[in-house]
Amino acid sequence: MDKQQEYVLRSVEERDIRFIRLWFTDVLGILKSVAIAPAELENAFSEGIGFDGSAVEGLTRVYEADMLAKPDPSTFQILPWRGAEHGVARMFCDISTPDGEPALSDPRQVLKRNLDRASDLGFTFYTHPEIEFYLLEKPQPGELPKPVDKAGYFDNVPRGTAHNFRREAITMLESMGISVEFSHHEAGPGQNEIDLRYADALTMADNIMTFRTVIKEVALEQGVFASFMPKPLADGPGSGMHTHMSLFEGDRNAFYEAGADHQLSPVARQFMAGLLQYAPEISAITNQYVNSYKRLWGGAEAPSFVCWGSNNRSALVRIPIHKPGKGQSTRVEYRAMDSAANPYLAFSVLLSAGLKGIEEGLELPDGAEDDVWNLSPAERKAMGYQALPSSLSQAIEVMERSELVAETLGERVFDFVLRNKRAEWQAYRAQVTPYELEQYLPVL
Repeated sequence: MDKQQEYVLRSVEERDIRFIRLWFTDVLGILKSVAIAPAELENAFSEGIGFDGSAVEGLTRVYEADMLAKPDPSTFQILPWRGAEHGVARMFCDISTPDGEPALSDPRQVLKRNLDRASDLGFTFYTHPEIEFYLLEKPQPGELPKPVDKAGYFDNVPRGTAHNFRREAITMLESMGISVEFSHHEAGPGQNEIDLRYADALTMADNIMTFRTVIKEVALEQGVFASFMPKPLADGPGSGMHTHMSLFEGDRNAFYEAGADHQLSPVARQFMAGLLQYAPEISAITNQYVNSYKRLWGGAEAPSFVCWGSNNRSALVRIPIHKPGKGQSTRVEYRAMDSAANPYLAFSVLLSAGLKGIEEGLELPDGAEDDVWNLSPAERKAMGYQALPSSLSQAIEVMERSELVAETLGERVFDFVLRNKRAEWQAYRAQVTPYELEQYLPVL
């Protein structure tokens, strides 16, 4: 037994932990949980906890259903909303087969495989997400979503629901070792943003899953409803998860080069070129729902075209301007991903696209200086700004032909995502919407 496992066992005893929740996600990024008693913890570390993998979306097939959840002791944290007495803790798990092999369809294992590939090239991958979400009144059947306020970007609302909410949520997150950099009201009514401080991609993916749970728990406590749906309001901005990324070689930021254009090294420029080259192919992962494309093509700073810019918020890839002398902060921001993405798979395809750009020595095109949304179709075509997929159906078609995504996810996850998303599109396409009834029924 290693030191981290011993620390967990000691903490469970000293802090009167009565239940340990073992967390993992399905392929869509929905959190799964099984609770064990402290007496089962040593066995969980040594052998894993068995469960029916065929009952979890995309995890395995019926005839090979037995799977094991093995807790990662480095992710041990106490759940603050469960109270101090008779406490509850959680750990994230890696999923394996009964013979101990990593499960090919476990999203966390998919990310670990891709991080190992980056490590083989000498890189560590760091991410920093800006997570947007809506606070709404409790949903009522048949009614449209009602935001808890009518505030806008950076608004200070005295005694507002969002102030109290963000304070409580951030206090919980930090008590679980998740550092928060910023928080504020976003542009939409009831819309908020909380930015998590930089961490390695695996830790950050775990943190995002914890973040979503904390936000939902605080919302329940305060009598409101929190949603990470990409676009819940037809006339409001969508909720993105703009993600800042950098590669480090040891303690050195591989994206930084003093004196270069925008302080960007050749590695950074090639990484960006890879993101641009493969952006349409990875869209079904970074934007995985029918509703995702209503955000992408709904304006309000959501990127719809493949281009990059320095400090240009209409571009898909943006170079944030850092303070002078802060070369270690050099990074690129990918603006398409929404808050409902599976972070393990999304970080995998973003990393893979960037590394492909480095390996192939792709050349970065000229940056966009104008507001891309205000350009005419002819101007965008002349500048070579390719459109992102405008629907889940288009995203599926592009991804289906992608060798990069198939290689990154592995055959099993790749096939499941395609099947699942085709079924989602078919179900959506079969709907007769209120818009159609209102528009056509009276006149046809």
